[in-house]
Amino acid sequence: MADEALRQELEQRLASLQARLASIKRDVTRGHSGDSAEQAQERENDEVVDAIGNETAQSIRGIQLALERISAGTYGICDKCGQDIGPARLEVVPEATRCVNCAQ
Repeated sequence: MADEALRQELEQRLASLQARLASIKRDVTRGHSGDSAEQAQERENDEVVDAIGNETAQSIRGIQLALERISAGTYGICDKCGQDIGPARLEVVPEATRCVNCAQ
């Protein structure tokens, strides 16, 4: 995949994840019910939403770093062994920083 096409795909994923994170933050900051049983359920839901938010934030950072590597000309190079990261791996995980061997 050409760098420009990859950059556009990553930027689209980044925008989508940022919108998702904003939605998650809105959900977490909403008020809670006055009913104690409902509050317990809402707090459990908040924990799940918070975990999803953390995962989304990590994905955002990974994409931002991939975009930086594209700009620096180091995208697709394993940060551990220095070998090329296979195109199939980058197709599945475009923000990958390690080749299959080093990722294990």
